Amino acid sequence: MVIEETMEGARIDSALSLALPEASRNLVQKLIETGMVTVNGSPCLHKNYRVTEGEVAEILIQPPVQLEIRAEPIPLTILYEDRDLLVVDKPKGMVVHPGPGNPSHTLVNALMYHCGDRLSSINGVIRPGIVHRIDKDTSGLLVVAKTDTAHRSLAGQLAEHTIARAYRAVVYHNMARDEGTVNMPIGRDPKNRLRQAVGGVSPREAVTHYRVLERFGKFTYLEARLETGRTHQIRVHMAYLNHPILGDPLYGPKKKILGAESQMLHAGTLGFIHPVTGAYMEFESGLPESFSRVLTRLRQGV
Repeated sequence: MVIEETMEGARIDSALSLALPEASRNLVQKLIETGMVTVNGSPCLHKNYRVTEGEVAEILIQPPVQLEIRAEPIPLTILYEDRDLLVVDKPKGMVVHPGPGNPSHTLVNALMYHCGDRLSSINGVIRPGIVHRIDKDTSGLLVVAKTDTAHRSLAGQLAEHTIARAYRAVVYHNMARDEGTVNMPIGRDPKNRLRQAVGGVSPREAVTHYRVLERFGKFTYLEARLETGRTHQIRVHMAYLNHPILGDPLYGPKKKILGAESQMLHAGTLGFIHPVTGAYMEFESGLPESFSRVLTRLRQGV
């Protein structure tokens, strides 16, 4: 990028993070420290370097490292399976697919061991068979495609908002209404690359329907149904309503209470039309023990 007059005198890390909203200032500083930023062709190793109009600042991007995905004998809870797809009940703490921070021990590693090469290839080698995802610390149901035909059909149902996805959640505070809808677009939080936010960078339509199941004074147990499926959608929408999910330190209080070691969010219902038979199928997953223990404590007033 060429430094413009309006950037004259700014720190190099500030100028680059403003020009590249997809890169956080912290990331830019790390790139500077590792010699990945140049000014007029020479490495710039000081984050407090003050830029001058007309200078050319560049970030040297290394090609991504190709991950080697290995099959691993990780136990799976499978609610249904046929030649076209399977429905898996994912435990909390398991990442869905490999990434730079989680190269192994993911759902994909387990699926590759269970299915071999009988997984759809549409999402590439990193996400074979993965049609949709749920967060690492969210438990519950996922449908996995074994064939490209099944994958295209399920992905189409997701795009048309016809797949039924209902979650159970415990949120902070007593919700004022028994039911409602949050229709607010979600994009990446410009201040924290780990978070999403209402509005945010490049926001996309996001719709969540909710209804109260039980009230506990300072907490509410509810069902949330997804119409769309944006990253962290329920967590972001509940926080936007000032009802962050219990146990979610990214969008709510960081202090652990009531024995909630992670976010109280469970994908309990999943329904879709079978890509080959045309029959509607719906599956239910019971609450994990850790979730039930929190509910018991709330009901006992502990």
